[in-house]
Amino acid sequence: MGGWRNWYQELVNSKPLFLTIYTTVIVGIVFSSFYVFSAVYSPSSASANWFSSPPISHSPVAASSYINVAPNFSPTLKVSAIPPPRPQSRSKQVKPIWEVPQTKRLPSLKSFQLTKELVEQRVQDNIIIMTFGNYAFMDFILNWVRRLTDLGLSNILVGALDTKLVKALYWKGVPVFDMGSHMSTMDVGWGSPTFHKMGREKAILIDSVLPFGFELLMCDTDMVWLKNPLPYFARYPDADILTSSDQVVPTVVDDRLDIWQQVGAAYNVGIFHWRPTESAKKFAKEWKEMILADDKIWDQNGFNDLIRRQLGPSVSEDSELVYAYDGNLKLGVLPASIFCSGHTYFVQAMYKQLRLEPYAVHTTFQYAGTEGKRHRLREAMVFYDPPEYYDTPGGFLSFKPFIPKSLLLDGKHDLESHFALVNYQMKQIRTALAIASVLNRTLVMPPLWCRLDRLWFPHPGVLEGTMTRQPFLCPLDHVFEVNVMLQQLPEDEYGPGIGFREYSFMDNPSVPKQVKESRLEVQLCDDTLIDCQASSNTSSPGILRFPRHSSEETFKTVFSSFKDVKVINFSSMKNAFLNLTDKTREERFRRRVKRYVGIWCCVDSHTPGHIYYDMYWDEKPDWKPIPPQTPGDDHPPW
Repeated sequence: MGGWRNWYQELVNSKPLFLTIYTTVIVGIVFSSFYVFSAVYSPSSASANWFSSPPISHSPVAASSYINVAPNFSPTLKVSAIPPPRPQSRSKQVKPIWEVPQTKRLPSLKSFQLTKELVEQRVQDNIIIMTFGNYAFMDFILNWVRRLTDLGLSNILVGALDTKLVKALYWKGVPVFDMGSHMSTMDVGWGSPTFHKMGREKAILIDSVLPFGFELLMCDTDMVWLKNPLPYFARYPDADILTSSDQVVPTVVDDRLDIWQQVGAAYNVGIFHWRPTESAKKFAKEWKEMILADDKIWDQNGFNDLIRRQLGPSVSEDSELVYAYDGNLKLGVLPASIFCSGHTYFVQAMYKQLRLEPYAVHTTFQYAGTEGKRHRLREAMVFYDPPEYYDTPGGFLSFKPFIPKSLLLDGKHDLESHFALVNYQMKQIRTALAIASVLNRTLVMPPLWCRLDRLWFPHPGVLEGTMTRQPFLCPLDHVFEVNVMLQQLPEDEYGPGIGFREYSFMDNPSVPKQVKESRLEVQLCDDTLIDCQASSNTSSPGILRFPRHSSEETFKTVFSSFKDVKVINFSSMKNAFLNLTDKTREERFRRRVKRYVGIWCCVDSHTPGHIYYDMYWDEKPDWKPIPPQTPGDDHPPW
């Protein structure tokens, strides 16, 4: 208190000039305190939940909830927010992202046209981040936006290729513009004519936006941002274009740009940053004109052909940029270790081995279409699903896989050892699928280990120069046809569907506490032992000893007492189940799961070079991992 009196006395005795300064400081402190307390204790005006329903409307699109988003091909396309997204700053006179419109009527579609004024509303630090797509990719788009807003970024705009998506995103509070393409609302499929049309739309969009004078970060919807990339791009202010690539061999071991002379793979147009320079605008215009003049040119091939028309020299001796295109455009290649492809992230885990933080992952290098992309993001726990995905009716079934050390580590890494390892795991998964079908539970897939990489061309097992470890944790689509597993196959031919989840499911923070804590541990045992009986009596709380080689009826009888348990976890799947009692159901089950596995590709010494996985390999004593020997042999084993 004495200190305060001394300070006050000093103030009183001060000269007028200093008295004025002290007074100004005190007033500033008072007003600052008032502002802080009002900000902390005032009611929040943040947006409602991301996926709140829009106001009541007579429009069937406006009134529909996210539950109706899923197209026919996938029962898992539904999307939601878990937890609520971070509210966005109201520093501009523009609605925060995710704030659901309060109007009951959709504005005129003309108001969604792309204009400089529309872009300017969202721009921050002269940068706009864009993606585009059609309604089939709405869950990917919402995930893309959500990842960015979670990183604190709101300078976002989404281009809609169909009016259904315009309306759906508007009612979710996502900034959207109509690209006027009137494209199909369904999944177009990689390589299809519509897919190539989407690529042309990208070039048209870039050519339209650059003259506005803003920097443009253009992204595909099947990628995810893991870290704010804008500070990274700011490190290279002289770059006209910074592009990602399909490079799988590292050229640097830190976070510098890849060494352009060592990048032999294609530049990937799924992630690239443009500055509105004359060189960039000139390139964008010529790229657009090139692919519009010939619909057989894939946008990415056209980009590579054009930008590599002249490549080199480096901008300067110390620069990481290179002169490209016409000798004036300054290009940088983003490091594949942290602006990851589906190979450097999911197969090599290059960023982990180099102890780097990844900025992005793009779901390339995968083998199960859109469903495979979604599943990979789920495996990495970077895809937002609705609450019911994490707490499904019927509950979950999981198991602890067993792999002998010899299968995992011993001997050479070749076809024989790879298939021996995968087949051993496949047999356990087959048993688990049968039990999940009997108990009507959703199977949590186990981690899957591979010795050899999968590609679409001949290779020696792993690509030379890559950081792929052997063995490695491989994505499910390396072995299983994820897209087929999600198809609505006719029950009268294939039996009931079997739900499944990614191996990382139980580690996902979005799984509710009540699911993780509602758990029964099943310990398989030999029924010759006294304490190993087919009974629902637990040996201790949450633990059930259960005989191996149990029948379908035994499973149904015992586990009917545990219908309310969310997770049933088996200690093993080895000899856990005999077979399905009903022969018709057994035939349908076999017909279904045979289609669940795909191919490994490819050997170098034979055409064709792929080898089919066989779910029932163990029933064929002469089975060997060899490619089809004749054209008549070139078909799946069913």
